[in-house]
Amino acid sequence: MLDGVTATDVSLVDELIRTQFPRWHGLPVTELVHGGTSHALYRLGGDLAVRLPRREWARDDPSKEAVVVPLVAPYLPVAVPEPLALGEPALGYPYQWSVVRWVVGEMAPVEEVREDTPLRLAALIRALHEVDAAGRPWTAGRGRLDARDNDDAVRSCIAQVGGDPRLVGVWEDGLEAPRWDRPGRWLHADLHVGNLLFAGGELTGVIDWGSSGVGDPAADLMTAWLYLDERGRKAFRREMSEYDDAAWARAAGWALHLAVLALPYYRETNLFLAGIASRTLDQLCPGWDD
Repeated sequence: MLDGVTATDVSLVDELIRTQFPRWHGLPVTELVHGGTSHALYRLGGDLAVRLPRREWARDDPSKEAVVVPLVAPYLPVAVPEPLALGEPALGYPYQWSVVRWVVGEMAPVEEVREDTPLRLAALIRALHEVDAAGRPWTAGRGRLDARDNDDAVRSCIAQVGGDPRLVGVWEDGLEAPRWDRPGRWLHADLHVGNLLFAGGELTGVIDWGSSGVGDPAADLMTAWLYLDERGRKAFRREMSEYDDAAWARAAGWALHLAVLALPYYRETNLFLAGIASRTLDQLCPGWDD
């Protein structure tokens, strides 16, 4: 377990439900093993899930998702985990937590999904970006106006994963590309294999809205490298032709940002997230680790 992880278990979740949301008490509680590190997840009965931050840096996710998800959900062509209740710290557990609607579906690598998945991803992202974000503050995460404050960290991590100069080039191209100069768009900003759900190969759901916010749409275009392969990326880019070369350069930069910061951190502790990071670098710069 990584340092700074808040422990949870079935008995804690059952007691939190009993004391704060007794209408659901008595439903079976089952811990779900998954590849993420920021939250613990428990199935509550057949239709609900309990989501508990287990890292300090995720402590605000439940309150954020309680605002963002109901706002964007009516406009999206896929299911999302609708927040039903926001729990408070108690019983030694230090953070707010949430009860959400269970979203049916399974994770699947791009090789096992339908050929039209790039088009469905494009439709999802376009629908999200069209939701009115007027007056909302810009995100401080991926999709913020300028990523230069992470320049030293990104360059250090590139060196830690072998120092391929092509990775430096992707990062510098993203930094040097003209900034997004239009109003910010609603973003998910974390569209990788762990957050996309499929049924029969069809994209049916998107989970984990903890990175969501308003900002540069390039932070969602980065799924071109986070999830898709070369063939899918070409179809996705054709479908999202409203974005110029600068947006795609920024998107590649955000994809690299996520991958190189994650890989050194997780490669010994979380093979799932390290695998996402390594695969993303493969898509950006084949042979980066030769």
